[in-house]
Amino acid sequence: MALLNRRWISLVLHVLAATLLLVAGGTAVQAGLRLCNQSFDVLNVALAQPSGQGFATRGWWRVAPNQCAMLEREALRSRYYYVFAADVFGNEVLVGSIPMCVAPRRFQIEGQQDCLLRGYLDARFAEVDTQDRPDWTVFVTPRPN
Repeated sequence: MALLNRRWISLVLHVLAATLLLVAGGTAVQAGLRLCNQSFDVLNVALAQPSGQGFATRGWWRVAPNQCAMLEREALRSRYYYVFAADVFGNEVLVGSIPMCVAPRRFQIEGQQDCLLRGYLDARFAEVDTQDRPDWTVFVTPRPN
């Protein structure tokens, strides 16, 4: 009987340890760029990052209020990234001044010159300084009234 109790306790401890490892692995911070929407609006988000001699843009991520999205899943290799966010009505939510190309539907665009001539839209991206960290989170907060 004592042997059965020890085996039972050992099994419970192994299951508990495995569960703790699984939970810890599921909540660990991933390297990359994350955007968390703390506003009251659903956001459409685009990302611009260095690529070759220029920049590449891609989008769209739809991020609901009080949700986060991973924009880049690998360790960040640049100090500066650029983010554009608009609500579902097209109103810009992040104030930016860096012109980059976007498209109405899902896109990936290399090079950011002559957006309109190339059939793309022009958007103003906000600069994100990651301070050379491998991971960074951008928080979008409600706009002041």
